[in-house]
Amino acid sequence: MPTVVHLHGGRTPAASDGYPTDLVLPRGWAAPATPHGSGHGSGHGSGHGSGHGMHDPRAVVTEVTRDYTFPLDQRPTLLWYHDHRMDFTAPAIWRGLAGLHLVRDDAEEALGLPAGPRELPLMIADRAFAADGALAYPALDPALRERPGVREPYLAGALGDVILVNGAPWPVHEVDAAPLPLRVLNASNARHYELEAVGDDGRRLDLVQVGADQGLLAAPVTHRLLPIAPAERYDLIVDFSGVPVGGRVRLLNRLGSGRTRDVMAFRVARKAADGSRVPATLSTDLPDWRRSDAVRVRDFAFRTGHLHSGRGWLIGGLPFDPARTDVTARLGDVEVWRLIADVHHPVHLHLVGFRVLSRSGRPPLPHDAGLKDTVSLRPGEAVEIITRFDGYRGRYLFHCHNAEHEDMGMMANLEIT
Repeated sequence: MPTVVHLHGGRTPAASDGYPTDLVLPRGWAAPATPHGSGHGSGHGSGHGSGHGMHDPRAVVTEVTRDYTFPLDQRPTLLWYHDHRMDFTAPAIWRGLAGLHLVRDDAEEALGLPAGPRELPLMIADRAFAADGALAYPALDPALRERPGVREPYLAGALGDVILVNGAPWPVHEVDAAPLPLRVLNASNARHYELEAVGDDGRRLDLVQVGADQGLLAAPVTHRLLPIAPAERYDLIVDFSGVPVGGRVRLLNRLGSGRTRDVMAFRVARKAADGSRVPATLSTDLPDWRRSDAVRVRDFAFRTGHLHSGRGWLIGGLPFDPARTDVTARLGDVEVWRLIADVHHPVHLHLVGFRVLSRSGRPPLPHDAGLKDTVSLRPGEAVEIITRFDGYRGRYLFHCHNAEHEDMGMMANLEIT
């Protein structure tokens, strides 16, 4: 298949950011002879075999190989990389084109946080399987060549009935009776989770958050229930020192039912010495942008809509068009964006991190702390974020990270000049 690599959360030059039409083609790949409609009527596509014929004059297409440059001039954090192919991102992620990418630095390691061999990255994803064990995805075109989109019942997003953690269904992980650092990513296409750690005795363990999408918080935030939308990441400390050897702690999804309620389990295998700590101050380098610093305020509505021949997902009433510039921002400018949702939309900005200022006129929620690159909009909610466009000039994106919404038009262009 054609592919595009996007390092999600990376401060990356535009040429290496993974724009959806900057395809790497298999050898001898031929575009469909006749452009096809999308089925959902968005009429977008690069004309390079990605879908249905809308040409992108700025696309940089290579065959077989491409060099990407990731400077990683940014705060230490958990990033992830995934396919970003025009119109076919969702089935590519579903079939496994995604992975974790950890950025570290000396200052973080000097804090004394639980770390080292106990550190456990967790990529949580729901999937569906056919009777023969193959991954089942409701694509309109199972060959993923011509017609993007999913069958009608899945327009809101593809959900699976098996929860995978690092590729394994409902795993059990042996741990020491000590604090455990968890680096958690929701790599699901559309499923939201509300995580909770519960012992066999019914006692809930604290989920101590020390980091967000873009690195360390200023100070720890303790949760009992932690919502996590597609593409969001959290760095957590869970202390198993009070769990007896042989005891079990289940990581549950309070938004799930039946098979999707269980995520994984931890079994305490042994006692262990531990000299780690969670300091009251984690970082002092978070940006202090204020609303008064903003040179402009922009509004964006994320809503479903009727397109040329069907239903899709729109930003500001428009489906994605790679040839159209939706937003132009100057390098160095601070802006406030107001994001308005009809249903659940996890909104991701490329290149920059941001702070959440408010939710429907009220203060941010505890899990909004720190610097983020993806924010979960709940149904009917208006979320204000503030950011500074720095790093690099060029063409970037912002979009919904419900992968089916993204493939069905819910992306927009951001030009940094």
